[in-house]
Amino acid sequence: MDENSAIIEAILREDGLATNLNGHQSQDSGWKTVSYTKRRKNPPKNSVQPSLTAFHDSDVFRSVDQHSEDRLRRSREVAAAAAMAAALQSAFRSKQHSYDDDSGAESSAGAVENGGAVEKKVKPKKPKKPKVSVGDVASKMDADDLAAFLLDISASYETHHDIQLMRFADYFGRAFASVTAASFPWVKIFKESTVGKLIDVPLSHIPEAVYKTSVDWINQRSFEAVASFVLWLLDNIHADLEIHQGTVKGSKKVAQQAPSKSQVAIFVVLAMSLRRKPEVLISLLSIMKENPKYQAQDKLPVTIWVIAQASQGDLAVGLYMSTHMLLPMLSVKSSCNPQSRGLILQLVERILSSPKAHSVLINGAVRKGERLVPPSALELLMRATFPAPSARVKATERFEAVYPTLKEVALAGSMGSKAMKQVLLQIMKFSIKAAGEGILDLSREAVDIFTWCLNQSPDCYKQWDLIYLDNLEASVLVLKKLSNEWKELFAKTPSLEPLKDTLKSFQQKNEKELSNGEHGARHHASLKDADKYCKVILGRLSRGHGCTISKVFASAALAVGAAAGFALLFPNLQSSD
Repeated sequence: MDENSAIIEAILREDGLATNLNGHQSQDSGWKTVSYTKRRKNPPKNSVQPSLTAFHDSDVFRSVDQHSEDRLRRSREVAAAAAMAAALQSAFRSKQHSYDDDSGAESSAGAVENGGAVEKKVKPKKPKKPKVSVGDVASKMDADDLAAFLLDISASYETHHDIQLMRFADYFGRAFASVTAASFPWVKIFKESTVGKLIDVPLSHIPEAVYKTSVDWINQRSFEAVASFVLWLLDNIHADLEIHQGTVKGSKKVAQQAPSKSQVAIFVVLAMSLRRKPEVLISLLSIMKENPKYQAQDKLPVTIWVIAQASQGDLAVGLYMSTHMLLPMLSVKSSCNPQSRGLILQLVERILSSPKAHSVLINGAVRKGERLVPPSALELLMRATFPAPSARVKATERFEAVYPTLKEVALAGSMGSKAMKQVLLQIMKFSIKAAGEGILDLSREAVDIFTWCLNQSPDCYKQWDLIYLDNLEASVLVLKKLSNEWKELFAKTPSLEPLKDTLKSFQQKNEKELSNGEHGARHHASLKDADKYCKVILGRLSRGHGCTISKVFASAALAVGAAAGFALLFPNLQSSD
């Protein structure tokens, strides 16, 4: 009990300090000394009795009584604390003893009865809800129920196709509301999957009857309503992607749009819309190219998925979007990395590997005045397929595999049309430039394309004449090819006069440049080579022209001889007539 004694002594000491403090306060109030003398039975006669009123007015006794009550209260508290300490100490000893004697249950009960602490109750864990997969929900969808719902909203909002489409999305949203983000981690799936696997996410789980009912109904909605609907769905996906990226990257908290109840429904409805009306994606191309949120590298998997869905409905739309939106990314250093390049190639390879892809793409090379593979895309493909030997990468072989078909689509079209003439001039411009860059494989391919253009329109010769001196080295390579492959190149050419006039113009320019001192000396060798090939080709043209005249005279002579012989054989025919 030494501890209890120490506690009591400390409290009493505190009381003593409080009393002394009050004594000092009373001195400050005007009372200097308070002393009690021994009482006598007979006080002195001339002693003065203190006034009781003055004591009552000074609150001295009230202060003393208050301190007495405080001391009494503290004493009781000390006694209670001592009793509690004794009880706790006794409980501790008995409990320790009970552990030694294997009787812990009885001592614990005694401790609780004597005011001991009660152990905290362990809260039972809530049972985890079973994960619901996309396939589980999709397998329970009823096509008849969906058809009845679509019939109802079509009647209720007959002239408002946009509202009908929103209600359509809401139907799938309610159906897939139980599928959590953990069951459909679409961001992770898009990052880790190939295009071949990605293209069927998550539409592969939808029953065929539900899919057919949906796409048939979508086909009856207006083009403008579906286009707006597709853009709204796409924006929802990008908003959810930004939320995921903010969580992963630990960026500053920003007020973000709340994620949708079910991202599964968004992807399902968007995929069905793009597959049934793929052409709406072309109408959104300008928006997607101008808005940076669709162009970022981390958004590429989503863009690839969207174009892949459209390609399932129309291969031409898929190739058009690939060449107009994805291929330009290859020329941007920030987005041209192996991963991005690989995704783009996967999509193009999948489109070209589809059955009848060659005939479909060649016949649809021009779509509503727009080319599937424009000249700018052909240049990018040509440079990616024929780089310098030191610049070859693993993807170069894959470009070599897809290049012939894409080149054929790029050069297809109605020859002689005004639009095709413009295309030929654009192709000539970049091909003559590439031919003079000194990269062997690239030069060979560029010269082939340039000479092909010459055979398609006489206007190409005029264009060549205009850019001849600015691309002298490349023009020499073209002239060399014309000289060496004369028969193959001009076997089916209807007229060689444009070529003859162009070569004569080149000879005049060569002569003028050679007479020009400084410039002629710098390009002396190229000018001499160009002049040599011009003479060779012109000589062949002259010989060919002479042969043609001889053939004409021979044919005429044969015709005259035949007529004379016919008259000798039938002398009376004319008279009878």
